[in-house]
Amino acid sequence: MADPDSAPSAGRFEVRVTSDSHFGWIRTRLSIERTMMSWIRTAVALIGFGFAIVQFFVRFEQMPGARPAAYPNAPRDLGLALISCGVLSLLISVWQYLWGIRYLWSETFAPIAGLKREGMHTPVIAVAVLLICIGLFAFFAVLLRLV
Repeated sequence: MADPDSAPSAGRFEVRVTSDSHFGWIRTRLSIERTMMSWIRTAVALIGFGFAIVQFFVRFEQMPGARPAAYPNAPRDLGLALISCGVLSLLISVWQYLWGIRYLWSETFAPIAGLKREGMHTPVIAVAVLLICIGLFAFFAVLLRLV
């Protein structure tokens, strides 16, 4: 027989409203935030490194006495690939983050959250969207040779 203080069953398991489950929910929520921030750090590194490779080799070719490269488009192509990987990883991470947050705020877990949904906004999505825009700008700047 189910405990009258417990939430409805989620199918695979039963959700009980206890302090342990509440703090477990909070730990899971913060874990999702940490994972998203790790994705952001990785994407920033990929985008930045891709852009830096392109800039380095453009400047290197302009130095007096530098001999022409055997594959002159290789640094540009590598830079574009790294920038693309950074932007793609951000898009995937935003999708994964939103899926996880939606799951945590589902009806099943609402009783143990102990918070109102409107009160749990973090800037991590805004940062990710801003970095997606910066990554796209960097990609097209390199692709169209604007820099």
